[in-house]
Amino acid sequence: MVGGRSGASHAILVLITCPNRRVAGTIGRTLVEERLVACANLVSGLTSIYRWQGKLCREREMLVLMKTRRSRFAAIARRVRELHPYAVPEIIALPVVVGSPAYLAWVLESTA
Repeated sequence: MVGGRSGASHAILVLITCPNRRVAGTIGRTLVEERLVACANLVSGLTSIYRWQGKLCREREMLVLMKTRRSRFAAIARRVRELHPYAVPEIIALPVVVGSPAYLAWVLESTA
C-alpha cells in the first residue's frame, strides 16, 4: 500500500540551501530531469546564520525542498556536490511519516 505507512517509509524530503536562485534552479531542474527527485520547490527569502571556519556568518540563501525515495539519497548527494559551489553544501533528508496516498505514489513512480 503506497499511501500507507509502508509507502511513506520509502519517501524522504531532501533539503539543500543554495547561494542564489540560479544555482537552486539548476540543481532542482537537473535532479528532476535525471529522475533523482520527483519535485523541487525553491523557497526564497531565507536567511542563514552559521559558524564557518571560526567566523559567524549571516547570508541570504535559497532553500530547495525535494521529494524523492530513500534509495536515491546517495545519488542525490553525489550530484548536488557536483553542481553546488559550496565546499560543504547542506544535503539532509527527513523521512516522510505519512502523506497523501496518491502523492506518495506519484513520488515513487517519478523516481523509479
